[in-house]
This record gives sequence, structure tokens and C-alpha cells, in this order.
Amino acid sequence: MLDLIIIVIAIILTILILLQPRGEMSGIFGGWSGSFYYKRRGIEKYVFYLTIFFSAIFLIFSLLRAIV
Repeated sequence: MLDLIIIVIAIILTILILLQPRGEMSGIFGGWSGSFYYKRRGIEKYVFYLTIFFSAIFLIFSLLRAIV
């Protein structure tokens, strides 16, 4: 059961990482940031926070899996 949860979290985390903007291009959301300082707004901010949340959950479940 724990393995299935880890797999689902890994798939969600992969999707969230692919949605994030990379470099000067703004990822799947399109557009060009055009500056060195970039402030996340709207859905990009929530995707960023969700990525951090699911990364922490993935780490916790992976450590639990290693112990059990």
C-alpha cells in the first residue's frame, strides 16, 4: 500500500515539476520573463507551493518505506 502511495505522489510531483517555468521562457504558461528577477504570480505560485508540499510528502513516505 505504501508503495502505491509513493508511486502516485511521484507521478503528481513529476507533473508539477514539468509545469514549472524554466529559464527565460515561462514554461507551459507561455511568455518571456525578460528580467533577472522573477516574481511568481497566480497559478505559478500555487504550482510552486504544491511542488514543495509534494516533495516533502514524498520524502516522508520514502523514509517511512525505508524504515518499514
